[in-house]
Amino acid sequence: MGDLDSAGAADTLAAAIRATARSASLDEALDAVLKGVVQDLGADRGLVVATDEDPSRRRVLRSLGFAEGQLAFIDAGATEAYDLLAVAVAKQRSVDAAAGSASAAGGSGPDALVDRLGLARLRARPLVVGRGGIEQVVGVIGIGWTAEAHEAPGTPGLVEALADLAALALDRAHLASGMAERGEWLERLSHIDPLTGLANRRTFDRVLELEVARAIRQQSEVAVAVFDVDAFREVNEAAGRTAGDDILRAVAAVLAEQVRLVDTVARIGGDEFIVVAPGTGGLAVADRVMRAIQALPTVGGHAISVSAGVARFPVDAGSADELLVGALDALERARTGGRGAVASAPAAASAPAAS
Repeated sequence: MGDLDSAGAADTLAAAIRATARSASLDEALDAVLKGVVQDLGADRGLVVATDEDPSRRRVLRSLGFAEGQLAFIDAGATEAYDLLAVAVAKQRSVDAAAGSASAAGGSGPDALVDRLGLARLRARPLVVGRGGIEQVVGVIGIGWTAEAHEAPGTPGLVEALADLAALALDRAHLASGMAERGEWLERLSHIDPLTGLANRRTFDRVLELEVARAIRQQSEVAVAVFDVDAFREVNEAAGRTAGDDILRAVAAVLAEQVRLVDTVARIGGDEFIVVAPGTGGLAVADRVMRAIQALPTVGGHAISVSAGVARFPVDAGSADELLVGALDALERARTGGRGAVASAPAAASAPAAS
């Protein structure tokens, strides 16, 4: 029996299970585990380290009894010749070493980690979970004794159970982090066009509403410029879909490069792009884009050009819907003027005047 009697061991395990199952905090679960292991083994130091396939990316998650900054070198990775934590992970078994003794790594010198932590003895145990029938190390727990501590044999099975709880808590945290990252990724995907990386129609609609509302509040202007790739269908049929996609990506790159930071660029159709440009610079943005596109190299032997239509709020339209309609109507007029033409929407007689 260790420092805990049977009732104490049961209470310790129950507290760790409760912290792992009910707390949303990984720190609380690991603290309960560390406290239980240290007390059961008569130790006075403990730490939990998260590991990675790359040993240089490990990091201390929780510690008990160590001074602030004492463990900083562990985060730097397994760079020492003899490092008990790294050995436990590599061999997937519990290992220990005493100060001045031969390293558990099989070397002739003492374990560097034991000496650097100022311990009389250190024991490292890997935290292992099963994934798809394969055991995988997700971390390592280190238990240390100083010269003043009195090591105890421990309650049979308690340390093993607590280590498994720590592994479960770490694995659950990894899964939660992965789900959160996937959720963020899916949320980003819902706002972008997958081919070009620009904003999609959903994002454009929202931005246009916000910018028109801001223009009304600030009594300012906002312009919409719609760009359509000339003869895109013919090029797509003659040169193939891959060439067509290359053209769309080339136009998208020009748009993203030529607009201002305050502008929003979106792809709203097969070969239609749109820019929301706050202020009075809408026509200047359109002209700059047109010149840059004219300078693009040919794709599949076909020159790239676009036609554009521009409308402004409140000069040409009195609402977000009218602004988009005005820009699309202007685009239709530009198309009748030949390749690479730009047309502006006629001023709307009913549109409110900006002051």
